Amino acid sequence: MKKILIIRFSSIGDIVLTTPVARCVKQQVADAEIHYCTKRQYSEVLRANPYIDKVHHLDSSLWKTAQQLRKENVDFVVDLHKSLRSRLLKLLLCKPGDTFSKLNLKKWLLVRFRINLLPDVHIVDRYFGAVKKLKVVTDGLGLDYFLPKQDEFDPAWLPVLHRQGYIGFVIGGRHRTKIFPTAKVIEVCRLLDRPIVLLGGKDDVAMAEEICLAVGKKVYNACGQFSINKSASLVNNANLIITNDTGLMHIAAAFGKKIISLWGNTVPVFGMYPYTAEQQKSQSVIFEITGLRCRPCSKIGFDKCPESHFDCMNKIGSEQLVSEAIRLINTYYPGYTLT
Repeated sequence: MKKILIIRFSSIGDIVLTTPVARCVKQQVADAEIHYCTKRQYSEVLRANPYIDKVHHLDSSLWKTAQQLRKENVDFVVDLHKSLRSRLLKLLLCKPGDTFSKLNLKKWLLVRFRINLLPDVHIVDRYFGAVKKLKVVTDGLGLDYFLPKQDEFDPAWLPVLHRQGYIGFVIGGRHRTKIFPTAKVIEVCRLLDRPIVLLGGKDDVAMAEEICLAVGKKVYNACGQFSINKSASLVNNANLIITNDTGLMHIAAAFGKKIISLWGNTVPVFGMYPYTAEQQKSQSVIFEITGLRCRPCSKIGFDKCPESHFDCMNKIGSEQLVSEAIRLINTYYPGYTLT
């Protein structure tokens, strides 16, 4: 048995983006036993993954985490976080391993000077550089997300109006400059002739309530009400996902959903856009305002727009977005027309 340890401490979307590596190592390395180290609050994302044999939690003490992992006597460490802590953990384990290129200098050049030297390569494909020594290559089959049986979709979670189909609208995000403004969400929801489920965490509840109050009963607030897996189940059951650049976007891609992704201060060229199998690429549509002198202003995000105008989100046309939603729904669900 060859024990392979994958390290990715956080967060939800980033962990989902590592799933092709876990799958391919499991399938391509003979008798591989896959171990995965992450933060405890994110282990739910990996709980039902059949390609991962054991999940380990990052302890408050890196030394304690290393002590626990040493007992497993892993053979190879795949560092897909490439942070100071992940490097220290690998060093403490005293095992061979590898990591990937984060391209931080090239990202800095794009953010600071608008010089784009970034390769047209998704981060998932860059991750495979960390398993090159194992002779593992990508299979091109996209991301994975597996739901435990107890978290599979139950129509009773939703109002009667939403049980026959809905659009999922992911309104949350870690940074405000990656979040579609409330007024814009309201505008889009009013234009869509379809039940809508708002998706997000507890921090998004107030925004969701404001949207529901403005639009009415066709919008249901699911923000903060469900676990990670149950929120993922709601994503999986949706006819279409409209989403900010956030974790549920990558979960939607793992399920092969029709996706409209909205991009603010960050840009898809960073390599974090929805990663799909080749035959599903036409189902993913990116909305971004190109040509702004101030964009990208960060490779992560800010609490507010540094320029105060937030043009990267405010200039996204609501009518064009709705038109694309109608096209996707009518193309892939011809028996249930959206007008």
